[in-house]
Amino acid sequence: MTDDDRIIGERYRLASVLGQGGMGQVWTAYDQRLDRRVAVKLLRPDKVAGPGSVADELRRRFVRECRVTAQVDHPGLVTVHDAGSDGDELFLVMGHVEGTDLADHLAQHDPYPWPWAVAVVAQLCGVLSAVHAVPIVHRDLKPRNVMVRPDGTVLVLDLGVASVMDTDTTRLTSTGTPIGSPAYMAPEQAMGGAVGPYTDLYALGVLLYELLSGNVPFAGSTALGVLHRHLYEPPVPVRRLRPEVPHHLEAVLLHLLAKDPQDRPASAQHVYEALAPLLPKQGTPAATLDPTRPFLRPHAPWPDRAATIPPQPTTPPTPPTPQTPQTPQTPPKPDIPAAVDEARSLLEQGLLTQAVDILGGILPAAEAEHGAHSTVVRSLRKQYAATLMDDGQYRRALPELRRLADEFPAGDPQSLRFRYDAAQCLEQLDAPGAALAEYRSLLPLFENHYANPDPGLPLEVRRRIAHLLLSLGERPAAHDTLARLLFDADRIHGPNHPFSTEVRRTLHWLGQVR
Repeated sequence: MTDDDRIIGERYRLASVLGQGGMGQVWTAYDQRLDRRVAVKLLRPDKVAGPGSVADELRRRFVRECRVTAQVDHPGLVTVHDAGSDGDELFLVMGHVEGTDLADHLAQHDPYPWPWAVAVVAQLCGVLSAVHAVPIVHRDLKPRNVMVRPDGTVLVLDLGVASVMDTDTTRLTSTGTPIGSPAYMAPEQAMGGAVGPYTDLYALGVLLYELLSGNVPFAGSTALGVLHRHLYEPPVPVRRLRPEVPHHLEAVLLHLLAKDPQDRPASAQHVYEALAPLLPKQGTPAATLDPTRPFLRPHAPWPDRAATIPPQPTTPPTPPTPQTPQTPQTPPKPDIPAAVDEARSLLEQGLLTQAVDILGGILPAAEAEHGAHSTVVRSLRKQYAATLMDDGQYRRALPELRRLADEFPAGDPQSLRFRYDAAQCLEQLDAPGAALAEYRSLLPLFENHYANPDPGLPLEVRRRIAHLLLSLGERPAAHDTLARLLFDADRIHGPNHPFSTEVRRTLHWLGQVR
């Protein structure tokens, strides 16, 4: 069988290659079940993570992340139809998008009109605002991951894929170098710190700079050299290169490119509001693929797509049949054991979202029947919270975990584990300060052998503390934390253990960019 005849997932027939990169290929394909054109992205885990358990973990995360990102509903995101694995490859099935990617669009219109740049970034702010509310961080925003459609609207691609490939920056890499695009990588991402919405805003600033100047602000012959410039060099003022760019637009750009995440805009919505005075307000675009068109003619039909639809014969509506009033019925009592069995079956099939709905739905009935503090309800709530975390629903998991932690005496090992999980939720919800404070309060308790018999857990807490310090810009404190951590990790695990190797890589990286 040739590549042209290959069927992915027993459903999608590959047709032609649209593009390829270090992680895989994108194909035009045909959905044989629904007879429609789609785009299929094929990823090779072994090319990124190496064989074995790490690649298996990547596969599991890939499916989970695709499931989470498919729940984000926004017209600026490409539609995700399907995801899974086929042989040695992971596949992601997306809607087929007509248009051109932003990198090619920029190359075709050099210099890029600054009103177009404002319109592109304003649309991307709308997408990022919806994505960050989930919360999801894109991690690899760049022109190649943005499509410009014929009606001028832009679509963001690869949401969730970079999240899988960039777990803890180095953990799922075979080389120890961050996965992503160095030219668009925020300083905290390059340093191995925690990422958040502020990381995407920095990449948005790099993209805006490239649209206005024709080049990224920081370039170099090596990835390390580029990342060093991101960390320490200011960008060349864009008005020096293009004096017609408004002062206000340059100010927004510099705000996005701040080295310290705390100095960047508070959110994508704030960026949109700052750009709003520069958006076009009247007129008609002359060219197709004009990104200002959605603001000039919102929801207008695509060019040359108008069609006259002949009127269809209508049938007079049938009058409704009078209904006999019904006696209200008492809803049936939920079958809690059956619901638990159904949720367990769904979890075994990997259908986390459905399991979450069932577990969350039966909790009130279980509390009414057994009591809020009963063993049955506590067990259900533990499963519910764990499933929420596995499904990436950290905002809903957090209050459940806190409630569970309060069910046990302070210092009880179970309470500490629930607090630890809650801290991980805070980390994912872009609350690095709160997560750092919780980890620091947990660390001395975990270092008590009687409260925690796992010697590896305090090391993991210290690693998370170091990465949060990096994300908050406290590099010397992060370096000292990692140096002490490496000494203890070598003593407990040995110098060749993956944990020790990762800490050593991060310290080496810090030493090169300090």
